[in-house]
Amino acid sequence: MSFNSFGQMFRVTTWGESHGPAIGAVVDGCPPGVTLSEADIQPWLDRRRPGQSRFTTQRREADAVEILSGTYEGRTTGTPIQLMIRNTDQRSKDYSEIAESFRPGHADITYWQKYGLRDPRGGGRSSARETAARVAAGGVARKVLAALLPQLEITGCMVAMGPHGIDRARFDAAEIARNPFFCPDAQAAAQWAEELDALRKAGDSVGAVIEVTARGVPPGLGAPIYGKLDADLAAAMMSINAVKGVEIGAGMAAAALSGTENADEIRMGPGGPEYLSNQAGGILGGISTGQEVVVRFAVKPTSSILTPRRTVTRTGDETDIVTKGRHDPCVGIRAVPVGEAMMACVLLDHLLRHRAQVGEGPRGRIG
Repeated sequence: MSFNSFGQMFRVTTWGESHGPAIGAVVDGCPPGVTLSEADIQPWLDRRRPGQSRFTTQRREADAVEILSGTYEGRTTGTPIQLMIRNTDQRSKDYSEIAESFRPGHADITYWQKYGLRDPRGGGRSSARETAARVAAGGVARKVLAALLPQLEITGCMVAMGPHGIDRARFDAAEIARNPFFCPDAQAAAQWAEELDALRKAGDSVGAVIEVTARGVPPGLGAPIYGKLDADLAAAMMSINAVKGVEIGAGMAAAALSGTENADEIRMGPGGPEYLSNQAGGILGGISTGQEVVVRFAVKPTSSILTPRRTVTRTGDETDIVTKGRHDPCVGIRAVPVGEAMMACVLLDHLLRHRAQVGEGPRGRIG
């Protein structure tokens, strides 16, 4: 088992390393006849691309995607789609000094303990660079979803950086594209800019919380007990490098609520049942309710920092380590388009699974 794949009917396998010649993904299970070109995928990669502000790594990558298979005359054929993104700005020498030492908080040590070797050049597969392949696959998923569920809209944003969260009263979706943090609160974004500048100068890093919302999700996606939509979403978000926590809807806060507060009351509307709140995050019993699906995940601070940290070498000697090179002071910033891509892939996988099991017609009509 390689464990480099996720999804069942819409299946994605990513490949490549941070400092190898290229990275990419194989997308299998895409329906035939969907119009698809590099131009459909590239805008999503451009949002994740490094070096676009002083708050992200200054590694300069075009992240230009190439479709190598799975299309003919601009349409998908139903066969595996091979996506490739060439690495063009590697600086492997930046990692020469840490080749024998493990970065605290990084997967360096666990890769070594499991495999007996590791790729120190940028972290290899454990690098955030791997997520570009997911975003490319997500671009394919979005194209299919646009054909099957044209009402669907997926939006991600950063709702906290370190201990500082946004003010929900100032939430402005239009603001997300106006600042380098994908932040819906302009005042919070300005504050974060000052704080991150100070952290960068101090050689330190900070974590973040990302929220991804899907609107227009039909009811019925997901299946009990081991095919729950929220379970697959949680696994997908947790698989993103540097993610340490995931919650759906109220999440951990639900434990502090009473039953009357947590239960999303229901009334009949002109189009069917309407919920008066959304503590469940759009999923009940692992099945979508038709409400917005809301997922949040926590991204830890970048482990590669200039502040000296105590560690050990491969031979067991104690030492101090400083990681030089180009690194994100807050890797959570570029996790926003990655979270959106994983949401798209999981939703499409579940939509195809749902159609295969119960067909396209409405089930359990109420009213």
